[in-house]
Amino acid sequence: MIIVGVDGSVASRAAVEWAADDASRRGAPLRLVHAADTSWYLVGARPDKALSETVLREGRRALEEAAALARERRPSVEVDTREAEGRPAAVLRDQAEDAAALVVGSRGLGGFSGALLGSVSDGLAGHVRCPVVVVRDHEQRQEQRQEHGEVVAGVDDSPECEPALAYAFEQAALRGATLRAVHAWQLPGHLLAPEATYDLDEVRTAQHQVVRDRLKRLKDAHPRVTVVEDVRSAHPVDALVAASRQADLLVVGSLGRGALGSALLGSVSRSVLHHASCPVAVVRS
Repeated sequence: MIIVGVDGSVASRAAVEWAADDASRRGAPLRLVHAADTSWYLVGARPDKALSETVLREGRRALEEAAALARERRPSVEVDTREAEGRPAAVLRDQAEDAAALVVGSRGLGGFSGALLGSVSDGLAGHVRCPVVVVRDHEQRQEQRQEHGEVVAGVDDSPECEPALAYAFEQAALRGATLRAVHAWQLPGHLLAPEATYDLDEVRTAQHQVVRDRLKRLKDAHPRVTVVEDVRSAHPVDALVAASRQADLLVVGSLGRGALGSALLGSVSRSVLHHASCPVAVVRS
């Protein structure tokens, strides 16, 4: 099952469309979830129950519109809805316990989106067992409408990145797309000293070997997926954001160690979530 967070915003609509397409490719059901945090209106000496009811009513309307959108886009997909009261991140974590993926918009309305990227990186990605996909709204990223036929995955030198690579291979296979495996490396600080001696060709060869070693098993398991090994001497964020401009999906891991993985859920993933030109999937290791 694919779970998608709904709040009625433009980004939420984009998330519903992405999730409906993914559910169609997988032959999986789609569940639309709206979380209404009414606690703000029910505190104090005189709780505003009328305003709380308005919030709940608007949530039901958002769910109805999202369900209509999903069914119109992918009539063959089984769609159901869930509404709940509570903090959105907590509600979505519970709903996604056994999901194939959790999909959310990059920004939305009111309490659901006020800290949406923060909720995704801190409250969902890395804390949810399934991949978390963040979809930008089409008004903000018009290039999303164009399909490029490419899935990009970040690769590092740790086994923790393998779940993200497995998801990227799966997505590429489902889409009939090329997989671009991006490995960004930078020379350690001590090698930049004038007195340091090193063979740059050996460093490049070693970095290419990192990618080949990580990809071998998955390439054997997905022989029909065309793989491009993209090894760059660059900052990981710069490399991944640049690759995202010609991608339909960018996949990164939530944990990792080594040249690229040391900060995947920290500065790298956070920066990618803010600046990537395509949907971003964060996969827990």
